[in-house]
Amino acid sequence: MKSLYVVFPEAGKVEVREETLGAPEPGEILCVAEKSLVSIGTETFCLQGVFDPGTNWLDWVQYPFRPGYSMAGRVAALGKGVKGMKEGDRVAAWTTHQGAFKINPANVYPIPDAVSAEDATWMCLATTTQVAVRRAEHVLGETVGLVGLGQLGQLVVQYLALSGARKIIALDTVQSRLDMAKAHGATHALNTNVKEARKAIEEVTDGKMLDVVYDITGHYAVLAHCIPLVRRLGRVVLLGDTPTPTRQCLAPGVVSNSVAILGIHGTTTPDFASDFNPWTRGEVINLFFDYLVQGRMKVSDLVTHRYAPVDAPKVYAGLLKDRSSVMGIIFDWSKI
Repeated sequence: MKSLYVVFPEAGKVEVREETLGAPEPGEILCVAEKSLVSIGTETFCLQGVFDPGTNWLDWVQYPFRPGYSMAGRVAALGKGVKGMKEGDRVAAWTTHQGAFKINPANVYPIPDAVSAEDATWMCLATTTQVAVRRAEHVLGETVGLVGLGQLGQLVVQYLALSGARKIIALDTVQSRLDMAKAHGATHALNTNVKEARKAIEEVTDGKMLDVVYDITGHYAVLAHCIPLVRRLGRVVLLGDTPTPTRQCLAPGVVSNSVAILGIHGTTTPDFASDFNPWTRGEVINLFFDYLVQGRMKVSDLVTHRYAPVDAPKVYAGLLKDRSSVMGIIFDWSKI
């Protein structure tokens, strides 16, 4: 089977290439892609290639690098010994932008009939954001701020609304992103730079400040400005992973106000369920799909652009110039 795929042959360069895939090996399945979602922040960082030594970015991004990790497709063939699946099954997978792929069936997740392929591509980002909300250990009635209303921020807003937050305060300098956040459960939308947000937060919270603030920007300069926005014993959730952490710094108050800083990575789910933590990756994903089916979360209106995979070079070029008007970008693998 011939398959197109997207690749960054070197920093700043994007190509679409073709490869040939054979039949699946024993214990594998062969899948054909339907839709994949561009993880805008992560993939542009990978394309730019500016990473501090010692970071997971430097270890992970080795050129030629194949971007993407949010895929929905169908099973096309089963390798010897694979049970519990059949050709035509709809599955979501953490795999790169490619027209076909071979994968261990343990690493794909069935898509419910009521969930579209496009909606299913949000699975990976929904997993990372659910991990963040769980790690923050919210209690009913908290006041929460979010700095950065990109893809992850929009999902965190929805999880916070489900978790019973009293006030969900969205901060961004792009009005369309704030409008999306309001439509999905944010109670307040502040069009302001985080550097200048303290006074506005004081007003919205009657001087109590935030119980929790999420830095979802991935920009090294933002963390220091988030710290003064939380109350004593508040929490700062660092959901955006900057590729240049040596430029990141703290602000006064971390120790004197006993502020907790929680780092988040989407892979920190247990491999096996236990009484202490039943939320494996599969269970986290199933919950997200349940919320979609129940209408308690919505991602279809977060998709702003759809492209054929061959358009990938111009798509990424546009993201490097300006991504303020972009939210969800879908590659449609039927258009090849």
